[in-house]
Amino acid sequence: MTNYSKITLGVLFLASAAFTSCESDDDAPAPVKASIYTRLGGTTMVADPDNSGQMIEQGRLSFRKVVNSTVGFIVADVQKNASGNLGAHFAPVLTEVGAGNTTKLAVLVDNLTDFFSFNTGGTNAVNTYSGLNMVAAHDPATNPRMGTKSNNADYDKFVGYVGAAANANGVASNTELYTDVVAVLQSLRTPIVQK
Repeated sequence: MTNYSKITLGVLFLASAAFTSCESDDDAPAPVKASIYTRLGGTTMVADPDNSGQMIEQGRLSFRKVVNSTVGFIVADVQKNASGNLGAHFAPVLTEVGAGNTTKLAVLVDNLTDFFSFNTGGTNAVNTYSGLNMVAAHDPATNPRMGTKSNNADYDKFVGYVGAAANANGVASNTELYTDVVAVLQSLRTPIVQK
């Protein structure tokens, strides 16, 4: 073999070794999944159906619809079940609503929308949560807006109502997105369930 051929073979050998040692597609990191907020519409501005002439981010609107529907399911539960319902947890708010004052209910809906929007990828000033941490927010000793502490059965019922609300608003039609929303809810179980 000539010296030229040995060099050529050496270069080919090194080149083939370099190419075969590169990461295969199987070892490549998976693409980063878009945030839940982004998958719910993100920062795309749309007309706010509840505030004529106003615009709202689609992600925030999606969460607000689910929160409003969840509240509706809870209120229906309270109205049809004298016991074994979530009414005791929301008694202070429901008492006010029964007296015609919906101000605190609107604050609750805004806080829940802020919380979910912020914690699932909504990052602008519209989606900031400045409320109590989850332990304090769900303890009547630190939050007079909470009627009683929750147990696992109460929380399961709440998660079920969020699921029904997600279904009613089209979120559940995307199985992966729905699974991710449920995972967020399950991650909150420990600080919320206090008895």
